[in-house]
Amino acid sequence: MLSLRLAVVSAIVMFAIACGDYSASSPNSPSPTPTPAPTQGGPSSSVTIPVGAQSLGNRAYMPSEVDVAVGATVTWMNTDSVAHTSTSDAPGWDSGIVAPNRQFSVAFQNAGTFSYHCAIHPGMVGTVVVR
Repeated sequence: MLSLRLAVVSAIVMFAIACGDYSASSPNSPSPTPTPAPTQGGPSSSVTIPVGAQSLGNRAYMPSEVDVAVGATVTWMNTDSVAHTSTSDAPGWDSGIVAPNRQFSVAFQNAGTFSYHCAIHPGMVGTVVVR
């Protein structure tokens, strides 16, 4: 009977671990892979996702408009306590879930104006201008 209890408890623990909350920050959580992956060691720029971003609308990404050169890498840093995304409005990139204290980067190889939003909180919007 003891071995049956041990087996049941072990199964429950393994199930709980397998179904853990992936939005929580953890040292063993993988960082999102950029799509497309950065290909140059060129200039970079960063965008901060601040605490309470979901209620900030077009101020949710700081700065809300990033102006970079062709080949630059933009990195979104989630400093909020909840998960967010950086998702292109047109085909381009999708960070997937960016957990608190994690980041996502993408290299911009073509000039243009690229609008994006948070797929979890659609009111969060920003723009990357590549010259």
